[in-house]
Formats: sequence, structure tokens, C-alpha cells
Amino acid sequence: MAFLLKELRFKVPWGHLAAKAWGSSEGRPILCLHGWLDNANTFDRLIPLLPQDYYYVALDFSGHGQSSHLPNGMRYQHLDYVTDVHRVITSLGWQRFSIMAHSMGGVVGGVFASVFPEAVHHLILLDSYGFFPVHSNLLINHLKKAIVHYTRLEGANGAKVYTPEGAIQRLLDGNPSLTSDTAKVLLQRGTKPVDGGVVFSRDIRVTLNNSAPLSLEQCLQIMKSMQSNVHVILANEGIAADLMRGVYTDVGQTLLSGFKENLKGRFQSTVVDGNHFVHLNEPEKIAKIIVNQLHERPYTYSHL
Repeated sequence: MAFLLKELRFKVPWGHLAAKAWGSSEGRPILCLHGWLDNANTFDRLIPLLPQDYYYVALDFSGHGQSSHLPNGMRYQHLDYVTDVHRVITSLGWQRFSIMAHSMGGVVGGVFASVFPEAVHHLILLDSYGFFPVHSNLLINHLKKAIVHYTRLEGANGAKVYTPEGAIQRLLDGNPSLTSDTAKVLLQRGTKPVDGGVVFSRDIRVTLNNSAPLSLEQCLQIMKSMQSNVHVILANEGIAADLMRGVYTDVGQTLLSGFKENLKGRFQSTVVDGNHFVHLNEPEKIAKIIVNQLHERPYTYSHL
């Protein structure tokens, strides 16, 4: 039997948060969180391979996909996306649920599961370490760049108009891990038609660096409150490849060690063949891992 698929909207003070849902709302709830600059369609090829007795809600973060943009003069922070999650699960009446998250969505999920530990049963991280710290000695330079880039962006012209083919090529140029087919999947939700072509629907301000990052020490401290079962699924040509090349070696290894030390038997990690978008390009490579996680550690759930 095919999944029931529907669109959802959640009111917020500046407009709405958009989401799409698969399955019956009576199923065990899983909130699906996309990566930076992406949208809820990132899960389109994976969720149909997962158990149908769950209720999957894939959110468009503020400023992404079909969600409203923040008012002029505001900027996007990772903690604001954590607040997006809280708004949505409150509207849905979920008291206990699981999170499946890719890339930046995993960072949002990791912070949420730390701040609201009683609410999250499974935290399934797709090519994400659950946190994205900035080294303390790099913080000043990071903040300076965030401020300078933001003020430059305020004076930028409107959204650039592309042909549909040009939009695909632009996305592939920025995301070489995608294929033409999977780029089209994201752009189905990530563009909107205008006179002369299409524009990206995301707010240009979401391209800016997070100006309120956590340090590695802060990440290690707050993860101690987690009560979730955490499974980190890394792609050997994604973040794991960066780790092996030394880009994130100390950060990645330290976060994985922190999970192992704090969560003991509630932590697992797996490396699969693929790149950063393996969940979209080749979802069959990770679907069985997720199915096993859900079946081996079932949970009771409740609504408000």
C-alpha cells in the first residue's frame, strides 16, 4: 500500500512553516529535518523505503522550501531552527517522537535532543555529527565574517531569475554530490515560477554563516543531557571523507567519542559507501540500517 502524502502548514508570527507528511497521523511520529539550503524533498526517495506504521513529517525550516521568510532586518540562526522544531511539535501535540536528520538538520536535531531530552527517542543522523562547533580560537574571525557578509547582503539586488535548466545547473555547481535527477527533486520544492523563468524559493539570508555558534566544549557539555538512542550514519565520501582528510578530524572524532562515553549502549555509528547526499542519491544503502534501528529499539509515544 502506498504512503498517504499530504502538505502541512503551521502558523508562526511572520507567516507559516511548511511541511509534508507521509502515513497516518496515528503512527509513531518521526520528524525529518533537512540540510542547509535544502528542503523537505530531501527525504522523498528515502521515506517510501521505511516502515509504513510511522508518521513522517518533513519540515521546511524558516526561509527554506515553502516556508515563509523572516521579516526584513532579521537573520537566521541555528537556534531559531531549533525553535521551529519546538513550534511544530507543539502544534502537532507530540510529547515523544523521533528525529531523522541530514547535515545541518542533524545539528538542529542534536541541540533539540539535548535541550528537550525527554521528548526524543531516536536521533538518526545522516552524514552529520549532531553538532557543528566552531573552535574558540576561530570565534572572533567567524563572527566578523558573519556580520560583514550580512551587511553586504542587505544591499543585494533581488533574486536571480533562471531557466529551469539553469537552476538545475546552479544547484549542481554548488552541490557536486547531487545528480541531475536528485537536483530536480530538491528544485521541485526549492524554486517558484516567475516571469521569464524560476527563482530559488529560499531566502538569500539563509546562505550566511550562523553567527551564534557553539564551541566544541559547549557541545560536549550539552550532549550529556541526551536520553535518545543516537545512530550516526556517515558516508565515506561525505563528512567521513573530510574527517579522514583531516578537515574535521579532531572535531568529528571528539564528538563521536563524546556520544560513546555519554550514551554507552544507546549510541551506534555506521559508515556506508556514498557521498553527502547518499540518502537522496542511493537511499537503499541506508534504509535497512534505519529500519533495523526502529525495529530493534521500538518506543511508546504519546500526544498532548
